[in-house]
Amino acid sequence: MKIGILGGGQLARMLALAGYPLGLDFAIIDPSNDAGAIGLANHLHGAYDDESLLHELAQQTDIVTYEFENVPASVAQLLAQHTQIAPCARALAIAQDRLIEKKFFHDLNIPTTNFAAVNSLDDLEQAIKTIGFSAILKSCRMGYDGKGQVLLHSPEDLVSAWNSMRNSPSIVEGFVPHTREISIIAARRPNGETVFYPLSENSHSQGILRVSRCCIDDPKQHEAEQYLARIMEELDYVGTIALELFEVQGQLLANEFAPRVHNSGHWTIEGAETSQFENHLRAILDWPLGSTQAKGYSGMVNFIGGLPPTEQVLAIKNTHQHLYAKQPRPGRKVGHATIRTDDPELFESSLKKLTQLAEQNIA
Repeated sequence: MKIGILGGGQLARMLALAGYPLGLDFAIIDPSNDAGAIGLANHLHGAYDDESLLHELAQQTDIVTYEFENVPASVAQLLAQHTQIAPCARALAIAQDRLIEKKFFHDLNIPTTNFAAVNSLDDLEQAIKTIGFSAILKSCRMGYDGKGQVLLHSPEDLVSAWNSMRNSPSIVEGFVPHTREISIIAARRPNGETVFYPLSENSHSQGILRVSRCCIDDPKQHEAEQYLARIMEELDYVGTIALELFEVQGQLLANEFAPRVHNSGHWTIEGAETSQFENHLRAILDWPLGSTQAKGYSGMVNFIGGLPPTEQVLAIKNTHQHLYAKQPRPGRKVGHATIRTDDPELFESSLKKLTQLAEQNIA
């Protein structure tokens, strides 16, 4: 059986690594000559909306999925006419637009911070009267890892912030002083069978995820599962999905969802009975899902912009390194390492050392 993937970065790479033991083969469409998954899949080189390549991908594979949500939804709709695709095009379309996404949450009674649509400087000035400071102005589309957003502290910030959006449709959201950022990841089969992973608690810097840690028996697990279940049921979702949330005064507020495997779930490779990558493949193929039970204490640290020496990473006890075959450059995720152990004190010590090592090599 052969899986097609739109995108050939590190998520496609890790999907392929999870799929080969299951007897699966892969083909990718990616415009880059050095995408991380090239050595693990048949590479169809070109744009995601190249119809000839899309037809070739459909002919080569049994089902198509994607590794990031900024593939045009029209591409998923086109592919659906010729082959199976999962997750569905609707999930992709909603996740691509922050305003549509926030309205989607509200329709499902999933709490969010206050927000308003912004299509002009006047819109922004009027919205801020209700939302107040501090706030965040974000482009509706094509924003990830902190891109396409500006923090607003005072009226003096409004003009420059709007100018930075270059008149693109935007959304302004109230900035909430949160206790922590968490995410929940699940996988769902076509028949509705669903499994949830333990919550991940996440630390960001400059809009980029730095550290995720598995939270076993977290008191917010059930609430987060309920919100994500509503999303999956409404979309009749198939595959792995992640929901990012803020905890604010004991309440969870939805930030965004990702219709794909997710950076905050990389700890599942060593830290869960079945990784998020394997369960995504099982789900889209309608195979029985694997256990999501955590194996002891686990966490993940991203390598951003630069790589620490491998021997220094592996010298930290219970550490597993994952490199993405990507050339380092500032702000680019080029690898990660996970820690898994049954000893809570060793986990905290190793995670601290790994985080410090990663920070020393950030570019």
